[in-house]
Amino acid sequence: MTTAIPSIALVGNPNAGKSSLFNALTGARQKIANYPGVTVERKAGHASFADGRPLSLIDLPGTYSLTPASLDEAVTRDVILGRQAGEARPDALVVVLDAANLDNHLRFALELLALGLPTVVALNMVDLAERDGLTLDPERLARELGVPVVPTVAVRRRGLAELLVAVDDAIRAQPPRAATQQPEADTVLHQRARAIARAAIISETPVRRWTQRVDNVVLHPVFGMAILLALMFVMFQAVYAWAAPPADALEGLVGTMQGWVVDNVPQNFLRDLVVEGLLAGVGAVVVFLPQILILFLFILLLEASGYMTRAAFLMDGLMGKVGLSGRGFIPLLSSFACAVPGIMATRAIPDEKDRLTTILIAPLMTCSARLPVYALIIAAFIPNRGVGGTAIGLQGLVLFGLYVAGIVGALIVAFALRRTVAKGAGAGFMMEMPRYQMPRLRDIALGLWQRAWIFLRRAGTIIALTTIVLWLLLTFPKAPEGQSQVEYSVAGRIASGLEVAVAPIGFNHDIALALIPAMAAREVAVSAMATANAIDAGDDEEAVAASLGERLQGKWSLATALAFLAWFVFAPQCISTIAITRRETNGWKWPLFMVGYLFALAYAAAGITYWTAVALGLG
Repeated sequence: MTTAIPSIALVGNPNAGKSSLFNALTGARQKIANYPGVTVERKAGHASFADGRPLSLIDLPGTYSLTPASLDEAVTRDVILGRQAGEARPDALVVVLDAANLDNHLRFALELLALGLPTVVALNMVDLAERDGLTLDPERLARELGVPVVPTVAVRRRGLAELLVAVDDAIRAQPPRAATQQPEADTVLHQRARAIARAAIISETPVRRWTQRVDNVVLHPVFGMAILLALMFVMFQAVYAWAAPPADALEGLVGTMQGWVVDNVPQNFLRDLVVEGLLAGVGAVVVFLPQILILFLFILLLEASGYMTRAAFLMDGLMGKVGLSGRGFIPLLSSFACAVPGIMATRAIPDEKDRLTTILIAPLMTCSARLPVYALIIAAFIPNRGVGGTAIGLQGLVLFGLYVAGIVGALIVAFALRRTVAKGAGAGFMMEMPRYQMPRLRDIALGLWQRAWIFLRRAGTIIALTTIVLWLLLTFPKAPEGQSQVEYSVAGRIASGLEVAVAPIGFNHDIALALIPAMAAREVAVSAMATANAIDAGDDEEAVAASLGERLQGKWSLATALAFLAWFVFAPQCISTIAITRRETNGWKWPLFMVGYLFALAYAAAGITYWTAVALGLG
C-alpha cells in the first residue's frame, strides 16, 4: 500500500452510475475542487471499511478507453497511471459497469484489468437490467474476468457493504504492480468483451435477443449503410408524394386571400404592399410548410425509435476516413434543421482543429430553410413521374440527390481542410446504443408543432420584414410607361449589376435579384422571386392567377434551374450562421474564410452544372 489510508478510484464509462455509487459510499464526506493546472473537476470523499478503517475515494471522469479524446478522459488516464500532478496512483480500482450494457462497458474494463492494480467490479443497476428482461451470473463473470464482481444498485444502496469487503480483500491480497501485458487492439477487446458478456447471461427476454439480431444487420458496414440510404430515399420520396394535397390547399388559401384583398380594398399603396409583398412573398414560403413537417416527421420518428444513434455509429467510420471525429456527427445532424444550433453543438468536440473543421462544413448540411427553394424549382422543372416506369418518383430522387451532394461535398471539404488549414487526425468515439422503442405519438406531435411554430415565426418576422424592404426597393422609383417596373426599380438596378457576374453560370435577372436578400434567410429567395413576379404581373389577371412555378417555367431554361439548385447546395447560409461562426471562433478570420470558400464552391458547382446541361442540350 502506498498510503496509510487506501486510495480507491471509481472508474467506468459515462452513464454507468459511477457518481451515484460515489455519493452513496461517501454521503456528505465529499470535497470538490479542480485538478492542478486544468479545469477538470476533482471529486474526492471518505468512507469506511466494515471494521471502521477509513478509505479515500476518487470519482474519476467517465471515459470509454485509456486513449483519451478529451481533457476529462486524459485526466482519468493520468490518475490511473500515476501521471497526474498532485495525485498519487490509486491503491485499487472499482470498475463500475452498467449491467444492461455489459458488452459495451466490458471493453474498457479489460483495458483496466491489464494495468495490474487490485480491482473489483461493481455490476451496477442490476435492477434495471432485470426489469428489461436480462439476468446475469456475477460469479461466472468474476471467473471470466479473474476479479471479484459485486452486484450493486447504487441509488438504493444495495451491495455497498459487500463491495467494500471485496475492495478490502483485493487490496490485502494483491498489492499494485506494473501492467501485465501490452494494450490489445480495439477489435480484439471488443470481441473479448462480447464473448464474456454472452457467457455471463443466464437468461434474457426475446426482445433483447431480437434487439441484438436487428443490430447485427442495422450496424453492418454494408447492409447497415444500405438500410440508412434506403430510409433517406423513402423520406425524400414522401416529401413530395405526401405533401402535394396540403401544399396545394395552402397555395389556394393564399390565392383566395389575395383575391379577397383585391376585391374589397381600394387600390392604394397599402393594398399593393399586402398583395404583392406580404401575401405573395411570405405566402410563397408558407406553402412549403407540409414538406418541412414531413421531413421532420421522419427525423423525429428515427430519433424516438432509437435508430438515429445507430446512424451516427455507421457514419462514424466514414467521417474518420476524412479526418473528422465521430463526435462531430451530432452537430452536423443538427445542422440539417439549422446550422446555428449545429455550430453551437460543436462545443462538445475537444480537439480544436476537429471542432473548427466541423464548424466550417456545417453550412453544407442541407438545412430546412433550403427546402422551400428546392421544392419550388423541382416542382416547376422536374417532371412528376416515375423513373423508368417504376413507382420511384423523379422529383423525390432529385431532392435525395441534392441532400447527398451536400453531404459528399462536406466530406470532401473536411478531407481538404484536415490536411491544410485545420491539419490534424480525427479520433473515433464510443457510443451506447439505446433500446428500440415505439415512438410516442404525443412526443412526435409536440416536436412537429415546435418545428411548425419556428417556421411560421420565422416567416412572420425575418421573411416578412425582408419581403417588405424588398417590395419597397422594387416599387420605387416608378417606371415610365412601357418599361419593366422590376428592372427600373432600385432593387432591379442592383440585380442588373450583379447579373453581369452571375450570367456566365446561367443565372438571369430573377436569380440575381433573389441572391442578395437570401443572405438574410434562405427561404427569402422564394419570397423575393414571388414578390418580383407579383409586381411584374401587375393587373394581368392570367399572370396573377398563375403559380410562381408556372411563371418561372416560361422564363427559365432547365439548365438555369439546375444551376440554381447546385448553387444552393453550397452557397453560404443566412447571416445568423455567419454571426454564430464569428462568436464560436472568436473573430472574423474563419467566418470570412467560410463565406469565401462556400461562394467559390457554389459558383463552380452552378457553372459546371449549367455548362454540362447546355452541352447535353438542356439549355
